Amino acid sequence: MDPLLTNRRNWDARAPIHAASEFYRGHEPGFWFAPFEWDVLGDVRDRDVVHLQCHLGTETVEFARRGARAVGLDFSAESLRHAREFAGDAVEFVCADVHDAVSALGGATFDIVYTGKGALCYLPDLTRWARVLAGLLRPGGLVYIVEFHPLLHALGPTPPPGADPRALLLHDDYLAGRGALRRDSPHTYTDGPPLTGDTTAYEWRHGLGEVITALLAAGLRITALTETELLPWPRFPQMVPTDNGWWRLPPEEPIVPLLYGLAATR
Repeated sequence: MDPLLTNRRNWDARAPIHAASEFYRGHEPGFWFAPFEWDVLGDVRDRDVVHLQCHLGTETVEFARRGARAVGLDFSAESLRHAREFAGDAVEFVCADVHDAVSALGGATFDIVYTGKGALCYLPDLTRWARVLAGLLRPGGLVYIVEFHPLLHALGPTPPPGADPRALLLHDDYLAGRGALRRDSPHTYTDGPPLTGDTTAYEWRHGLGEVITALLAAGLRITALTETELLPWPRFPQMVPTDNGWWRLPPEEPIVPLLYGLAATR
């Protein structure tokens, strides 16, 4: 079966569980932005913003709350059904594969193209993806990618059987090269009941070098890269809360990058 079609069905199955979960319902939309993001994004009032692979549109809604003209795009119709219920008329949502975003959005261009937090691992070809970003961006505009660090992905989604759940052990690849990783699990990353079907998903590994090279090849100029030890949820049981409600490893643990923000312009 086509891995991208399989992923779409998996995300359609996840959407109602996520929409009802405390993981999402227990936080305001602004919670999902790392503390450093607004230093890069700046004042978004009256800016045209597109949020790619937006899922339930939590970050998309926050852009609208801050005065932007926000559009969210995702390939999961079920995700966008819940996103529209949450956002009302504040956000326009478009159902399309990210690879088709330029045509799906009618050739519109934007001041800010925003994406991330678990999006890139579902894309097999970053060169093609980066060309889409460039095609959506106005001259002088900002592409901003905030993603889980490839080191976090290399630590694996859950500790392998028999491993200490507190140990930072490499379990998956950091770099691309092995093709798609097939995962089959009824459990998603939120609280709530298990999936009753469409439990299979495919992921691809992308190192930082691959991401940066793809953006440069698309004619974009890298302007900032931030790596941080912060996460919006406690991936490891020993993580401790921060002042903004996010999580980090305790001071006695190694300081390792778990999330990154990458800015680029035309």
